[in-house]
Amino acid sequence: MATKYISGSSILHQYNLHRAGYDFSVLVQTHPPLSQYVRPNAYGDDSIDFTNPQAVKALNQALLKKYYGVTVWDIPKNYLCPPIPGRADYVHYLADLLAESIPNLNPEQVRLLDIGTGANLVYPLIAAHAYGWQCVGVDIDSKALSNAQQIIEANGLQQQISVRLQPKPESIFKGVILPGEQFTLTLCNPPFHASAAEALAGTQRKWRGLGKKPPQALNFGGQSNELFCAGGEAAFLTTMISESRQFARQCVWFTTLVSKATNLPLVYRELKKVQAVTVKTVEMAQGQKQSRFVAWTFQPDLSKKRI
Repeated sequence: MATKYISGSSILHQYNLHRAGYDFSVLVQTHPPLSQYVRPNAYGDDSIDFTNPQAVKALNQALLKKYYGVTVWDIPKNYLCPPIPGRADYVHYLADLLAESIPNLNPEQVRLLDIGTGANLVYPLIAAHAYGWQCVGVDIDSKALSNAQQIIEANGLQQQISVRLQPKPESIFKGVILPGEQFTLTLCNPPFHASAAEALAGTQRKWRGLGKKPPQALNFGGQSNELFCAGGEAAFLTTMISESRQFARQCVWFTTLVSKATNLPLVYRELKKVQAVTVKTVEMAQGQKQSRFVAWTFQPDLSKKRI
């Protein structure tokens, strides 16, 4: 098993449309409701209160409309409202992974499986617009998928994006990858925490970092299944890697974010157990926030593969 590390930096991917930060004058022009939340920050620059869920949602609506052609986007109250730049970075680095490993790839033939797509559907929306990939979003939450389907239909994306329910919450790929079905890539942003208490502690740290009094209950940033699961990220990743072996011929690259660097040794051990042929770790960063994803394949000599 060859493990490759690809270095990241403190800035976003070269193709990320948000490298220069947010131009609020342009975003307000694109989505006028955002204007009510824009105020000068401590440095005198236009910004929003990132602890205000309505402000964050309005920002996402403006970004998706301006840069990704998504004219209608909304999420139910208390569902995850993810930062767009970081999500876009993951997608761009996945495109790099494909370009490096499979020459002469036809982007329109790429099929992406998003594990835990949520009500926001952000990864498929970015991937479909930026690269023309076909995308399938999977979730265990039927309410989230109902909202995602509304986004698909409101934007006329039925030919590029579809969603399906994972009927067994304890499973990752089983029950959603159909017999004979082929995917080029999977992506996933696993639940970080092992419990509601751990998730709350994480939320409180974020609020303190923003100079705000921390809440005594979970903030707007996600439903329970989006934030935590039994055993936390480590258990989720262990299950994912184990199941991936069963679909070794049906997917070229399996990938997942690994939030906690301390979980990387576990990930590598599990990948060795399932005899992954190639493993790559891609480091990413947005300002001071460090992240990475791990990719693995069971298929040798991808340079000869045609999609």
